[in-house]
Amino acid sequence: MKKIETFSGAFITTFHAIFTDKAAISVMLGAVVLYSFFYPLGYQEQVAANQPIYIVDHDRSALSRELIRDIQSLRAVKVQALVIDADEAVQAVRAMKIQGYVEIPADFEQSIWRGTPADIALFANGASLGQASSVLASLASAISGFAQEIAVRQAAFTGAGIRPPFELVQRPLFNTREGYGSFLVTGVAQLIIQQTLLIGLAVLAGTRRELYGRIFLTHKQIMGISAAAMSIGSVNMLYYLGFMFWYQDYPQHGSLGSVLTGSVLFISAVVAFGLFITSFFRTRERAFQLILFTALPLFFLANLSWPEVSSPTWLVWLAKIIPSTAGINMMVKITQYGAPLCAAKNEIINLLVLIFVYGGLGWWRYHFYKITRQ
Repeated sequence: MKKIETFSGAFITTFHAIFTDKAAISVMLGAVVLYSFFYPLGYQEQVAANQPIYIVDHDRSALSRELIRDIQSLRAVKVQALVIDADEAVQAVRAMKIQGYVEIPADFEQSIWRGTPADIALFANGASLGQASSVLASLASAISGFAQEIAVRQAAFTGAGIRPPFELVQRPLFNTREGYGSFLVTGVAQLIIQQTLLIGLAVLAGTRRELYGRIFLTHKQIMGISAAAMSIGSVNMLYYLGFMFWYQDYPQHGSLGSVLTGSVLFISAVVAFGLFITSFFRTRERAFQLILFTALPLFFLANLSWPEVSSPTWLVWLAKIIPSTAGINMMVKITQYGAPLCAAKNEIINLLVLIFVYGGLGWWRYHFYKITRQ
């Protein structure tokens, strides 16, 4: 018994409990590996491709056919049909057969050669915002390119310069593939690690409480258990930031020192948070019910997909009490933007505060609470 009450004894006992408990090992290690392959699978294409559309051609001229050929060469859309009735395209959108349509006016060619604006209407299905955005952006790009080409022809016909005065070249700085997976999965990775680590700790705590009643730990036991949990969490972080990001071909711009420092801070905050909240779980099952249910709200609270300035102030401050909020934003800055640690000083301060606050509360729940209750 004395051996268990030492730091090394608690450290080894925690690992033994994890690897002998099917639920704990499945969540803390198995689920992490499974999610690293399963979750990015839905975003393998990175950008929406071959989205079905119609083209409503009221003009049926040489120029309109040339524009249609440009649209057909796009990767993001696939022209399902050329129609002359806009109502047919509208009905197809309502029936979810297509994601949008392009409407070319009847006087398209005449307007262009007269030098007057020719209005081309673009419509997309707003029920799927991501796909609608991709359809509209790709169509707008193709039409803009076509308009520039026509402007060059007109300039050459009138004797003006045959090249435009400037050319716009767009190059993304960080998300070089401009993919949804590179944006989303790199942030969700931290949330997956947090939730699996919390569930594993809660399962272990719930099991011990079912067997022995309320848990009381010595200082060395708390340190040993925390060190074991941090070891598991750190390995998971390095697996995601190292192997998984490389395997999925996600951008990686952070230095090794910044990544290691940020990972240790985040995992320390998660373990401190976990020790505190798991002290309230009386059964193993309660962990799965609560922590899995809160995963999606926690991601939105991190304001990665929604600007912080557009969120209510009280909600922004509420989000700061969860390690994943600061952890996601800090690691995205470090790994995706290649920012130094000083650029994430607000998130680092947030995590340090959580480490001390939750660490102190967890220590009190597992050790000092016993003394105050005597």
